[in-house]
Amino acid sequence: MGARCSKLSLCWWPSNLKSNLHESSDLENGSTDALPGFREFNLDQLRAATSGFCADNIVSEHGEKAPNVVYKGLVDEDRWIAVKRFNRSAWPDSRQFLEEARAVGLLRSERLVNLIGCCCEGEERLLVAEFMPNETLSKHLFHWENQPMKWAMRVRVALYLAQALDYCSSKGRALYHDLNTYRILFDQDGNPRLSCFGLMKNSRDGKSYSTNLAFTPPEYLRTGRVIPESVVYSFGTLLLDLLSGKHIPPSHALDLIRGKNFLMLMDSCLEGHFSNDDGTELVRLASRCLQYEPRERPNAKSLVASLTPLQKEAEVPSYTLMGIPHGTASTKQTITLTPLGEACSRLDLTAIHEILEKVGYKDDEGIANELSFQMWTDQIQETLNSKKRGDAAFRAKDFPTAIECYTHVSHLFNKCLIKMRYIIYFCDSTKII
Repeated sequence: MGARCSKLSLCWWPSNLKSNLHESSDLENGSTDALPGFREFNLDQLRAATSGFCADNIVSEHGEKAPNVVYKGLVDEDRWIAVKRFNRSAWPDSRQFLEEARAVGLLRSERLVNLIGCCCEGEERLLVAEFMPNETLSKHLFHWENQPMKWAMRVRVALYLAQALDYCSSKGRALYHDLNTYRILFDQDGNPRLSCFGLMKNSRDGKSYSTNLAFTPPEYLRTGRVIPESVVYSFGTLLLDLLSGKHIPPSHALDLIRGKNFLMLMDSCLEGHFSNDDGTELVRLASRCLQYEPRERPNAKSLVASLTPLQKEAEVPSYTLMGIPHGTASTKQTITLTPLGEACSRLDLTAIHEILEKVGYKDDEGIANELSFQMWTDQIQETLNSKKRGDAAFRAKDFPTAIECYTHVSHLFNKCLIKMRYIIYFCDSTKII
C-alpha cells in the first residue's frame, strides 16, 4: 500500500529546454484531422458493426467483477472501431452517461484513443472509440514474444503518456480512473496512446480502481476519492513497470530506492542499453510521483518537462523500435462487393432473386428426366459423391474444387436450390446470418 517516502535530497529540474516537444495545442492536429465528429449511434448500427456482438470480435473483457466487454467493429464501410459495452447496471443514469460521453468526445489528440461516439438505448450503454491494432502496453512489456521493449521506446511511452495527461488537464479532464498498462494501446504506427475510456466516470458505481490495492494511491484508500494527484501516483507505478518489466508494488520499489539498490529494479533485458544517469533520473521521477502526500507529487506538465531530455533515437519511428510490421495494420479497409455480394450483405432476398433472373437463371423447366431406373440410380450415386467431395473441399476452403463439384451436382438437381445453397454458405461463412 502507499508507504511513506521522504523527499529526495536531490531533485533534478530541467532548465532552458530545447526540444521539438509538441505542445498541447499541436497534439490536436495531425492524425486527428481525419477523425469524424462525435455522434450518437443506435444499437442496430453497433450490432451490425460487430456482427451481432459476436464473440469472435471481442478484443478485451474484464471478467466477473467488471463485465464490460470491448468489441472490434466496422462502420461506414471502411473504418475500424472499438465498441465498449457496459454491464447493464454500470450506468443507471442515462443523462449522466450522455453528458460524460459528449464531454470526452470533444477531446481530440494524437496521444489519445479518441472517443468518436456512444449509444444510450434502453438499458444499453456503449462507447465507440478509434480501434488500435497493435495491442496494449501490458502485452508488449510483460508478455512479449519476439523482442523485449527497448529503452528508447520505454521512455517514449512515458513521455507520450505524460503528454496525454497534460493535454487532458488543459481541457479540464484531469481525472483518469484506474490508469494501468491495459489503458495504453498502440496505433498503426506503433505510437502509444491513452485510452479515452478511463476519462469517463460513473459517480454511482463507487469504483475508480480495479487493480490490486497495493497499487492504489494512498489518499484513495483513505477517502475513496480520486484527485488529479492520484493520477500522477498511478503514472509513477507505470514508470516502475517500464523500468522493471514487471508489476512491482510501489512500497517494495521505494524500499529499494531508499536503500540505493535501484539497479535491482531494472529489467535485466535492458542491461547495457541505457546510461546510469538516465536510469537514475527516471527512478527519481518515479519516486517523486509515488510520494505519500499528494501535494509533493509533480503535475503532468512537470512530467513532460522532466521526460523530454531523456528521449533517445527520437528520429526512429515507433514501429521500428517496437519491431511492428508497418503498413499492414490500417484503421481503414477497402471492400468491393459484386451486386450479388451487396444484396447478400443486406439480406435482400428480392434483389437476390432479381439478379439471378437477369443472368438467365430459371428453374429446370423442360429438362428431359425420363431415365431408366438403373441410370437414375447411378446418377444419384454419382451426384451424392460429387456433393460429398464439394462439401469436403468447401470446408478445406478449396473453393474452385467446391464450385466444380457443386456444378456437377446442379446438372441433375434443381439449379435454384444449388444457387441458394451457395448464398447460404456465403452468408453463414461471413457471419451475415
